[in-house]
Amino acid sequence: MNERLKIAVNTGGGDAPGLNAVIYAVTMASYRRGWEVYGIQTGYAGLLDTEQIIRLTPEKVTGIVSMGGTILGTTNKGDPFRLPFKNALGEIEIRDVSDKIVSNFKRLGLDVLIAIGGDGSLRIAHRFAQMGMPVVGVPKTIDNDLASTIITFGFDTAVSTATEAIDKLHSTASAHERVMVVEVMGRNAGWIALNSGTSGSADVILIPEIPFRIKNVCDKIMNNELRGKRYGIVVAAEGARAEGGEVIHKGKTEDGRQDVLLGGIGEWVAREIQQQTGKDTRSLVLGHLQRGGSPTTFDRLLALRFGAAAVRFIAEGRRNVMVASAPPDMATVPLEVAVEKMKSVPLDSDSILTARDMGISFGDE
Repeated sequence: MNERLKIAVNTGGGDAPGLNAVIYAVTMASYRRGWEVYGIQTGYAGLLDTEQIIRLTPEKVTGIVSMGGTILGTTNKGDPFRLPFKNALGEIEIRDVSDKIVSNFKRLGLDVLIAIGGDGSLRIAHRFAQMGMPVVGVPKTIDNDLASTIITFGFDTAVSTATEAIDKLHSTASAHERVMVVEVMGRNAGWIALNSGTSGSADVILIPEIPFRIKNVCDKIMNNELRGKRYGIVVAAEGARAEGGEVIHKGKTEDGRQDVLLGGIGEWVAREIQQQTGKDTRSLVLGHLQRGGSPTTFDRLLALRFGAAAVRFIAEGRRNVMVASAPPDMATVPLEVAVEKMKSVPLDSDSILTARDMGISFGDE
């Protein structure tokens, strides 16, 4: 295609290491083709208040590949189809502002939106595609839970951060003969907990895919004592739950959305272990540490590949698709397929079998 296009790019949902690398690749690959690139700030907010749209040039993006976060800003509270507003009485109202966003997109003469986000952001992008806004999605989630791509950028960095924390906890747990329970992210999928827990030589890994029995967790800790190991490391995904129990959460948001704020499983498990074993037990929530910091080499390269591939696919005339990692290549899948289902940890996967062979308990047996 020799057509001069005007490309828009935004980032939505939780941030992830590698977002800036995608923005860099989109900008550089577009300018190589003589296209213009515009950054939509704070999710879709820039298409409501168009003063929040910035022109992206090679000069503007120089040096951002190694930076965490996103120069465009992001939000997980900006669903244009259900946007919360305060009315004159101070009450929260939910409004659909999607028509205004599509209208502004067309009025500005933009040709394609590159939407970088996880399952929630890509569902929104798919709805805009159905309304006539050309979209190419780039998958972003540290949870690695999108089924249509082999891997997402940000995941490797998050696992590295969690593994480093677990490594450091071994020495302090051993010194005090304590059990340390580390809560990591993973709402519906336990990839971070599984990979960091196995790499960090945890004793127990608790993931959403395998409901656990706390008695089995305690038995594993006490069996270690019989072998002379007087401390323990438990890694729990935030979405893990006890058999027959509910996912532990902090309540719902107060901004008109129905999102549940997960958190507390690490503290609950630590309390149960201490009560049932008598072992001094502490919990640690890694939380947003997993989202922050500079992306690993793997994530930088993966993010750059996603961004460059998005531009190539646009040049080929592809629209309303998501870029997917299909090693050794990049591919596209229709947006409706990309958001169809989540990618859970297969219970018969080699990663699960490896952990079990290492003697790691999942609390189910």
